Amino acid sequence: MEIIFMGTPEFAACSLEKINSSGYEIAAVFTQPDKPKNRGMKLEASPVKLLAQSMGIPVYQPKTLRDTQVENTIRDINPDLIVVVAYGKMLPENILNIPRLGCINVHASLLPQYRGAAPIQWSILNGDSKTGVTIMFMAPELDAGDIISQRETEIDPNETSGELFERLKTIGAELLTDTMPDIEAGKSTRTKQDDALVTFAPPLDKDMSPIDWSRTAIEIKNHVRGLSTWPVATAQLDGRSFKIYEAQAVQGNTGAQPGRIISADEDGIHVACGDGAVLIKQLQAAGKKRMSASDYLRGNPFG
Repeated sequence: MEIIFMGTPEFAACSLEKINSSGYEIAAVFTQPDKPKNRGMKLEASPVKLLAQSMGIPVYQPKTLRDTQVENTIRDINPDLIVVVAYGKMLPENILNIPRLGCINVHASLLPQYRGAAPIQWSILNGDSKTGVTIMFMAPELDAGDIISQRETEIDPNETSGELFERLKTIGAELLTDTMPDIEAGKSTRTKQDDALVTFAPPLDKDMSPIDWSRTAIEIKNHVRGLSTWPVATAQLDGRSFKIYEAQAVQGNTGAQPGRIISADEDGIHVACGDGAVLIKQLQAAGKKRMSASDYLRGNPFG
C-alpha cells in the first residue's frame, strides 16, 4: 500500500513517525511552505518536513492544492491512500477522489463535536471532562466525513491544552496505525456523523487573551488552561501587563469587585472574580521570564 502523507505541525509528525516505523511505504509527504519565524524572520521548515527529510521521503510544499500541476503530481504518484493530519488546507474533491482507498484524516476530537482548527483548545476552554481522537474518511465539507474509529480519553481538571496536545498526538498516531490494516483490507466501518450533534472549534486569536474577571473562577481557570500554548491569557494587575500561565479557582464570595486584587503574597496573587476568586500561580511580566507569582512578587511587590 503506497501512501501520501499530508501534515505540518508536531502533532502530525508523530503520526508520520508511527506510520513509517510500522512498515508502511510512504511515497511522498506534502506539508505547508516554510514560514518566517522569530525576530530575524528566517524561513523555518515544518516539523513534518524535517522528519520526512530525515527519512529520505520526497517532500512537496505547494501553496495551494487547487492547481493542475499538483493534481497531476499526485496522480503520477498514484497513492492507494492519502493520510491527512493537521495539514492546514482543505483537500479539493478532485484530490479526494484519486486514491483507490480514499483519504483519511486524524482529528483531535470525538466528532461530530469540535469540527475545525482548534478542537484541543476548545475542549479545555469549555471545561470538558473527556475528549479523544477520530479517524474519518474525508469529505469536501470541513471534518464532515464518515467516522472509521475513535478513541476516548479523560481530561484532567488541571490539564492545559499543551499537555493535552502531547497526549492526543500519541493517541492519534496509535489509533491511526491500529485502523490502517482494516482500511488496507477494505474492511473498515463507516459511520455517518449526526448533524444534530455538530459543534465547531474555530481558530483562536489574540483578542481572546484578556481575562474577563466577571466570569466564574472555574471559567477563568479554564480560560488560562485553554490558551496556555497560544495566544496565552493576559491581565492587567497593579497597573502592569502580564501573561497568565497558571491559575486556580478559589470558591466563596469575596464581596470584592471583580478584577480587584485581594492579596499578593507567597501563595500567589488572589484576584476577585464573578463568584469568588482566582489564585494566579504562574505568570510572565513584560520583558521578563515566565516564573511563579511568588518569585515575581519577591522582587516586584504590589502596592
